[in-house]
Amino acid sequence: MVWQGRSRRKYTGKLLRRARKKRKYEMGRPQVETLIGDRKIKKERCRGGNIKIKLVSDKFVNVYVPSENKVVKAEIMNVLENRAHVHYARKNVITKGAIIQTSVGKAKVTNRPSQEGIINAVLVE
Repeated sequence: MVWQGRSRRKYTGKLLRRARKKRKYEMGRPQVETLIGDRKIKKERCRGGNIKIKLVSDKFVNVYVPSENKVVKAEIMNVLENRAHVHYARKNVITKGAIIQTSVGKAKVTNRPSQEGIINAVLVE
């Protein structure tokens, strides 16, 4: 379990005392690393009964081509660059801002696939 919250220390270094215990709605979940492969999604129930679709793997991307002003479905070849983590490009992990090689050319991912369940990108020319 991953708990998130404020730091236990003030900027001066003084230790902050807890006013209350941890709450379940403050708990985080492990990150889903989206990979290249056959489409696989995970459905997770969130607070309030909402469903979050997490993309585990996919081999297609919706690429916006600015010169033609249209969107095409392209196949993902591999991840060229990913600033989110040093080893993500080597592991072919797709996150927001990653540069991917597609069948129509290089593209930059513009959404968060591990939280939205789809990969959208803009062609880099």
